[in-house]
Amino acid sequence: MTTTYICVQWIHRHSDYPVQLYSELDEHRFEVRKVEVSRDGRMSFAGERSQSGDTRLTTEPIPSFAEIASDKHFSPREISVAEFEAVWSAAINQL
Repeated sequence: MTTTYICVQWIHRHSDYPVQLYSELDEHRFEVRKVEVSRDGRMSFAGERSQSGDTRLTTEPIPSFAEIASDKHFSPREISVAEFEAVWSAAINQL
């Protein structure tokens, strides 16, 4: 089983949408857990059993890095499990 962790910077000017998207992906690139970070630093999250705010897991596999990066509004990078877990912990403890 291969798990991937990514952070995608979403480049936009809308104050109602997150600017960073952290995802834990399973071997088929489906989200297992996700954290969304807003411009003001607020965080919301979604997992298989819990969620906060408007954050939800996607129902489709996440596209490849190349496909995400081909859109000038998104800047993806792979992150470590430790970085994801730190962000996840911060999000769930923000409640």
